[in-house]
Amino acid sequence: MSGAAAALFAAILITLSAAGPAFAGPTQKILETCSNGKIPNGYSQQAYEQALKKLPPELAEYSDCSDLIHKAQLAAAGGGGSSGAGALGAAATAAPPTPTEQHALEHATHSGGAPVKVGKEAIHPGVVHVDIASALGTLPTPLLTLLAFLLACALWVVGRATYARVRKPGDDS
Repeated sequence: MSGAAAALFAAILITLSAAGPAFAGPTQKILETCSNGKIPNGYSQQAYEQALKKLPPELAEYSDCSDLIHKAQLAAAGGGGSSGAGALGAAATAAPPTPTEQHALEHATHSGGAPVKVGKEAIHPGVVHVDIASALGTLPTPLLTLLAFLLACALWVVGRATYARVRKPGDDS
């Protein structure tokens, strides 16, 4: 951590300790722990929620405190109880899917390339629809004119090169 960042965190900690009852108890300890770059483990979900609500803007902007608190929440919800940097790996694991999500995952793996209904549209996996008419219709007229001119020039150059290759050696037209 750089000297300026350490000074900023020290100022935040002084502000937190001077704030009094607003940051009393577990909320203050959670914020102090995460401001040091450690995962604050061993607190209730309400304490984590309160810490997130009371998170000072400086701490939210210049540290990963909110991410660390969220990781601690996930670890607490999953029963993980280790502390410090070692909990980072355990807390980073995703929560198990809900039964609805599990069913959707199984359906997706078994359906193969079948269309999937999203809203009112059917999405076909692996198919990219390109509507050239609408793509060209949205271009401004001067740009379309320039593209047509460049296409004509390219065709003229290709035509001249082809003519030069197939023309007979005795032709001087």
